[in-house]
Amino acid sequence: MSGGERRNMVASMLVIGIGNAYRSDDGVGPAVARALQTKNLPGVQCKEDLGDTLSLIEQWDTADTVILIDAVCSGAEPGTIYRFDALAQPIPTSIPLRSTHFLSLAEALSIADILHRLPSRLIVYGIEGENFSAGIDLSPQVKNALYEVVERVEKEAREVS
Repeated sequence: MSGGERRNMVASMLVIGIGNAYRSDDGVGPAVARALQTKNLPGVQCKEDLGDTLSLIEQWDTADTVILIDAVCSGAEPGTIYRFDALAQPIPTSIPLRSTHFLSLAEALSIADILHRLPSRLIVYGIEGENFSAGIDLSPQVKNALYEVVERVEKEAREVS
């Protein structure tokens, strides 16, 4: 089945929170996904992922709109929020998404493009982290940003539905 045929079968949004909940601010992506899950937004599915970027391609195979949320480590103020339309603009290399895996998100998107496996719409939110050491607590600024990203994604979901 081609990507176009697959997308004609669904009109959904998939939110994937990327990160490790046991590495402090790296857990902000999954925390956003869990918070959105409690909102029971129609047509929105929320998942958590440790950052296996190639598995992302498989996960978004049934969604028209995909929103990825991940921690960022660029040196900006903790809690800074970035939003990218990943199909309209490249993710700047100066804002690296926090990944401990073999491929970066940008590399995974490039592979998905080559394989014609990109969703129709792909939004990436990055939240600047402060602490990536072992632990389960988010920094105060990151926790505040989490709530703001939840509101933004909720608004986007309501606009799509």
